[in-house]
Amino acid sequence: MKLDNATILKLAEHLENAELQAHDVTKITDDYPDMDWDDAYAIQDEIRRRKEARGNKVAGLKCGLTSFAKMKQMGVETPVFGFVADYMSRPDGGEIKHSELIHPKVEAEICIVTKAPLKGPGCHVGTVMAAVDFVLPAVEIIDSRYRDFKFDLKSVIADNTSSSRFVIGGNMRNLDELDLRTLGVVLEINGEIKAMAAGAAVLGHPLAAVAMLANHLGARGQEIPAGTFIMTGGVTEAIPVAKGDNVNVRFQELGNVSFRFA
Repeated sequence: MKLDNATILKLAEHLENAELQAHDVTKITDDYPDMDWDDAYAIQDEIRRRKEARGNKVAGLKCGLTSFAKMKQMGVETPVFGFVADYMSRPDGGEIKHSELIHPKVEAEICIVTKAPLKGPGCHVGTVMAAVDFVLPAVEIIDSRYRDFKFDLKSVIADNTSSSRFVIGGNMRNLDELDLRTLGVVLEINGEIKAMAAGAAVLGHPLAAVAMLANHLGARGQEIPAGTFIMTGGVTEAIPVAKGDNVNVRFQELGNVSFRFA
């Protein structure tokens, strides 16, 4: 690690305030160009600690940067990881206040809930399959706190991978009823199709992202507990949304997820 504890605490407060107050900031590596990956996750961990100290609960874990093409573009070999908090959840069919966000985008995600703990190193897709309780659809609303969406990967990790809101659909299915690789997704805004993809867009198989998450946490002496909700990463690209937009995402075999930006 390159940053001292006082700087990590300061940057966590800086970024969390930007999230909670919905104002943008410049990427933190402009001022701290030598910060490393451990620093970035330490800042994210402090943001999590701040939320939990106020009584918020971690509602789930999330994977980001889960396409091979994007990882190659960014010069990394693994996705990035973050968390979502309970207050970020919004109901299927409900409303999200656009004024509470900076420049939100939506992306469709195939999600799971675990029935057994997962811990790396050595976790793989087969290990994850045995630990999946059920699969469910969701839409994540990402909202980077960085001005004009200009950031680098360390800044994104520190900013808790742009977490802001998420909506979970009401349908859940057993894993053995689905082929997550070929599961199709169609994202519509105001009735117009904006993106289409299949589950294989996520690392070839969405559960590969969960295995990478378990190995990432294992390297830090942590594990994924049983009963954990996990967002495996965007199946579709992230689409910008405006006030008044109606979002509807159709998941093959998993039903629809919809909401409106008020």
